[in-house]
Amino acid sequence: MDETPLRLLADGMLGRLARWLRLLGYDTAYENDADDVYLARRARAEGRVLLTRDRALAARRGLRTLLIESEVLEEQVRQVWQTLGPPPDPALSRCSLCNLSLKPASREEVAERVPPYILRTQTEFRICPGCGRVYWPGTHLEQMRRQMEEFALR
Repeated sequence: MDETPLRLLADGMLGRLARWLRLLGYDTAYENDADDVYLARRARAEGRVLLTRDRALAARRGLRTLLIESEVLEEQVRQVWQTLGPPPDPALSRCSLCNLSLKPASREEVAERVPPYILRTQTEFRICPGCGRVYWPGTHLEQMRRQMEEFALR
């Protein structure tokens, strides 16, 4: 059995998919404007599965790829889940912008970075060590969880 952790690289056509895969718990790098040669080199060097809608790129030898068939986000997420398996990390554990694992943070650490109301009403915070974005379980969390369940279960 392959013990290599599942790592993904999404090409420029799949930015929205990359964001949702991160939220679901997949380690998903994203290259908005890289050419095919760069994408192939990075995928090989980092041991990533390249997600693409480009048939020619997906057919390259010596490269682990997944040709994303649909233009519909829900179908794209389902294809990744069904083909590659469930995400290796828990949902909402990665930064949706830069893909790093989130770290727990205290109220004091985030006091200057969140609105006063959020600081008063929330007790749990996580922060991205790369971009510094702060996350907390706000009202949007339940809607995101429902969307994630739909991605996976249909």
